[in-house]
Amino acid sequence: MVVGILTVKLGIPGARSLKEKRKVVRSVKDRVKAKFNASIAEVANHDLHQTATLGVSVVSADAPHADSQLQKILSLINETALVSHVSTELLNINER
Repeated sequence: MVVGILTVKLGIPGARSLKEKRKVVRSVKDRVKAKFNASIAEVANHDLHQTATLGVSVVSADAPHADSQLQKILSLINETALVSHVSTELLNINER
């Protein structure tokens, strides 16, 4: 079993308030959940209105599939917001 983790830092230059930021973040989260059924949450920069950091996770039977899903999710996020930093990690979980 492989757990894929994607961390994405977003720049939201048009947001003038936390309310406007939350609208963008909610839109991104809803689109990712609907299309990929992945877990996604805002994990940092909660009080900064022009920056958001999202964490996304997927579970797969193999690493190439998990990586492919993360890349597709990143592409979807890129359509909605300005991505300023990305990190990915694939964790092999040994089943017993």
